[in-house]
This record gives sequence, C-alpha cells and structure tokens, in this order.
Amino acid sequence: MTAVALFGVFLGLIALRTPVIMAIGVAVVGALVLAGFGGTLWIVPMKALEAASHASLLAIPFFVLAGNLMNAIGVTERIFNLANALVGHFRAGLAQVNVLASVMLAGGTGAATADIAGLGAVEIRAMREKGYKASFASAITVVSAIVAPFIPPSIPLVVYAFLANVSVARMFLAGIGPGLLVALSLMVFNRYLATRQDFPTQERASLKEIWSHTLAGAAALVAPAIIMGGILSGIATASEAGVLACAYVIFLGAILRTLTWQALVKALTETVLITSMIMLIIGFAASMGWLMAIEQIPQDMARAIPGMIDTPLLFLLAVMISVLLLGCFIDGVTIKLLLVPILLPLVDAYAIDRVHFGIVLQMSLILGLATPPLGLGLFIVARLSGAPFEEIVSAVIPYFIPLVIVLAILATVPAVSLFLPNFFLGPT
Repeated sequence: MTAVALFGVFLGLIALRTPVIMAIGVAVVGALVLAGFGGTLWIVPMKALEAASHASLLAIPFFVLAGNLMNAIGVTERIFNLANALVGHFRAGLAQVNVLASVMLAGGTGAATADIAGLGAVEIRAMREKGYKASFASAITVVSAIVAPFIPPSIPLVVYAFLANVSVARMFLAGIGPGLLVALSLMVFNRYLATRQDFPTQERASLKEIWSHTLAGAAALVAPAIIMGGILSGIATASEAGVLACAYVIFLGAILRTLTWQALVKALTETVLITSMIMLIIGFAASMGWLMAIEQIPQDMARAIPGMIDTPLLFLLAVMISVLLLGCFIDGVTIKLLLVPILLPLVDAYAIDRVHFGIVLQMSLILGLATPPLGLGLFIVARLSGAPFEEIVSAVIPYFIPLVIVLAILATVPAVSLFLPNFFLGPT
C-alpha cells in the first residue's frame, strides 16, 4: 500500500507538470504519513543532507564548472573547427563533424544538455549556412549529444557510481567503449543517409589547416586527460581531478585572453544552479530510498521477479523497455534515482555486473533526451534552430535504428563495457 501511494502520488504530480523536486518531496512525506511515520518527518531533511554531502558526489560541481568554463573561454568554436578540418570533407560532412565534435567536447562537459547548449548553436548555424535543413541539423545535434554521458568525466555516471556503490574510475573507464560505439554507429548511419539524400559537400582541408586547427583545439582536450590521468594514476581522487581540470581551464582562458570576469561569474552562477538542482533531487530521492528500504519494497521485488523472469538477459530487456517508456515522460536523473535502489538487489540476484548494468541503464535513459513528447534535447534544439518541433521529431526517429542496435549490443556483450575497467583496474 505504501509503494502504491508513493509512486502513485509521484507519477500523478509529474503528470500535472509539478517540478520533479517538489513531486518527490510531497510523495515521500505523504507515504511516510500513510506508513505511520508522521511523527518522524524530520527524517526527510536529514536523509537529504546525508545523501547530498556524500564524498563521491563532491566531484559533480567541479565537473560542471569545468564544462561551463570551457564554454566561457570559447573552446567550443575551436573544437568544431578541428572536427571540421578532420572529417568535414566526408559524405554528409557536417553531420560527421557534429558527431566528432560531440565526442571531443564530451570530455569537458560531462552532460548531454551541456553539449547541446555549448556546441548546438555553432553546429546548427554552420549546417544551415551550408544548406542542410534546420530539422536535420537539429536532429543530428540531439542524437550526437548522447555520446556525452559516456565519455569521462560523466556526471550521470558519477551519480550511478554513488547509488550503486561502485568505483567512479571503473564507471568512467566502462563508459569509453560504449561512447565511441555510439559515435561510430551515428557516423555509419550518416554515411548511409548520404547515399539516399543530396547533402552538401566541402573541400578537404589542407595539412596546414589541419595542423593549425589541431594546435588551436588540442589544448581544450587536455582537461579530460587531466581528470582520467589523475584518477587512474592514483595521484588524485575524482573530486581533486575535477579541481585540477578547473584550474587548467582557467589557466587556458588566461593564456588565450578569452576569460573575462563577466564570463567567470556567469560560469560560477550556472554551476551553482545546476549543482543545487542535482543535489536537491538526489537528497529527496535518498529519503524515498530510505522509505522503500524500511517497507522492504526492493526485497519483495527481488523475491518475486526471478520467479517471473528466467534469465539475466530477459531482466535487462524488461528494464530497458520500462526505462525507454518512462523516459518519454520523466527525466533520466529522476528515473535513475528512483529505480537503482529498487533494481540493485535484482541485479545482484541475476549475477549481473553492476558496472555493466549501469552502462545499459544509462544508454536506455539517455535515449529519453531525444524521445517525444518531453525529450529535453528536442526542446533545446527547437529553440536554437527555430525549426518546428514535429519536423525535428520526424528527423530524429530514423536515428533510433543505430541507437537501439547499440543498446542491444551493450546488453548482450558485457565486454564492451567491462574490458577497459577490467584491463586497467582488474576484475571485480
């Protein structure tokens, strides 16, 4: 009964377009009262503060700040120019540039929406100037941003590492292979579309131009190298590596003379707002997780579901379908915070590696970025390009073919996710 009230109130408030933070808070308080804990509502702020102050989450504000600082010093234009020099002469050239630039920028932003906001305006403007349709430019900008949550440093993977009690370094390494696989699948599909549509072409860049853009753009790619190098070498924790990355980007901005006080204040302000939102959701979700543990909801599911689903693969399939459907209406962070505490006992019962499960879950969640009716990425690019929302959706739908294929590969071939963490850190 408590579970029905908890999720019923939450989903009802979401349907009424109540802010996620408020929906979780109201649902938890209502379920606590129903469960007979009305006299102990102080547990909600206590659990929220306890979760938000967890050491592993300290890396989030520094990763967010590093991404905002990279946007502030103007490296997005440099990254786009470097990607354009490398693959702009390919068939569907600027579509391929869009994907490669997302891979490069992902190492600095750590979030898909930051990728769209940072690169989206540059990419869409360049593609429209070359003659691409606004709807297609918007569509490839959205789907290429799906790479961002996999390439370190990844804020969503930090959140999952906290929820699943696994190593941040292991999750970062596990995300590299899937992220590159997503990028490769999109580039192959772009090449396929180029045989069926008349995309604009451009000349191959000279070696001199490639070298010039490499020098200009390579400095921006050092930040993710600092983060991964610091973590894997043991010199720094994830949080300390984030601090080092921020310091490097500030130094780079000073050298390039592109970091102004106004831009710095804006980056700090956006970091505080984004981090506050993430921490509030995590805090209230922790209260919800505590209530579910008290009511033994995850344990009851762990006992019941194995009798209905025979194999780990079928369990993963059920999770993927459920998350894809939920992702049409609820943002990925909220889904992760709600489902991971419930699903972890089942993951262990099916002997699925938690790191592998986290990658499959993240791929299922991030597709919601481009899924109507509430895909946040769709609304961002619609605002950037001015293209009608329904036209963008029509242009996005074909890209679900390669993306769903990648999701199936990740679910059935754990080695794609586990090879690098097992190679560098040893098997768990």
